[in-house]
Amino acid sequence: MPVDPVLAFYGDAAFYTALVLYLVAMVLQTVEYAAQRSAEPVAAAVGGGDGVGGGVATLAPPAGERAARSRSERTGRVAVSLTVLAAAVHAASLVLRGLAAGRVPWGNMYEFTSAICLVAVVAWLVVLVRQREAAPALRRLGGFVLLPVVVLLFLAGTVLYAEAAPLIPALNSYWIAIHVFAVSVASGVLLVAGVSSALYLVRLRAEASGGEGGSPGSRFAARLPGSALLDRLAYRTTVVAFPIWTFGVITGAIWAEAAWGRYWGWDPKETVALVAWVVYACYLHARATAGWRGARAAWINLLGFAVMVFNLFFINIVVAGLHSYAGV
Repeated sequence: MPVDPVLAFYGDAAFYTALVLYLVAMVLQTVEYAAQRSAEPVAAAVGGGDGVGGGVATLAPPAGERAARSRSERTGRVAVSLTVLAAAVHAASLVLRGLAAGRVPWGNMYEFTSAICLVAVVAWLVVLVRQREAAPALRRLGGFVLLPVVVLLFLAGTVLYAEAAPLIPALNSYWIAIHVFAVSVASGVLLVAGVSSALYLVRLRAEASGGEGGSPGSRFAARLPGSALLDRLAYRTTVVAFPIWTFGVITGAIWAEAAWGRYWGWDPKETVALVAWVVYACYLHARATAGWRGARAAWINLLGFAVMVFNLFFINIVVAGLHSYAGV
């Protein structure tokens, strides 16, 4: 099927438009984050209470602080709205790329990276919708989620960019719509989990050191949501992504048998994908094991995220193997 150059052009235009929108949203999220004095409300004991019911009251901030907080909240809401618009444009770019080439829009590294980033953003927006009670605190994490998305999309649109073209024969199989889609979804959700674990460790260290303090690092950590919320976010997103990643590994083995006559051959891509699966399985086990919860489990989650990034870039681009065909 010949490539439609008009649809391909509009697909690329939508991609770069989404990148700019994400960048603006990230800046606005950073503005909201910087405007916050602390992620925790100011509380004081009143009337000799015991901390239950009326025993603790939240002190109202001064009028000037309330006005500044209101402005920052509006900025954050605008950033979220802009992120939703960017995700819609981003999705349109993938749809147009697929229609232009007459295939699924994740047939090379440029498209695969773009799909992962779209899933990460959508996963983040779903978190905000589902966690409405914690949305004001979670919204301040938007800039941290969008930072790797912007970086990855910039690399995809420059270093990894590939013109729209039909699939090469090695990828021309219905399994690409199943296996690669599952891997893209799992990778995008695990990006959110990795960011959450990294911020959890930062917040946990600040809490262990005794509060906000006066250093820039302490003030930075004080604006983050509580460590319990960050830990819960990392765990729940990993719980969602892990079975999808498992499905991706299994379907990859089935595709390998159909294409190469064996289910497993310890190709570098297969090996590192299995290593990532083992690391995330260890994280979920550690998270449920007394003595390994908290910082230890978070470090394991970060290790899993590092393995994912290594697999995405170094294995795909540098190491030669049977999977070295996805185009750069």
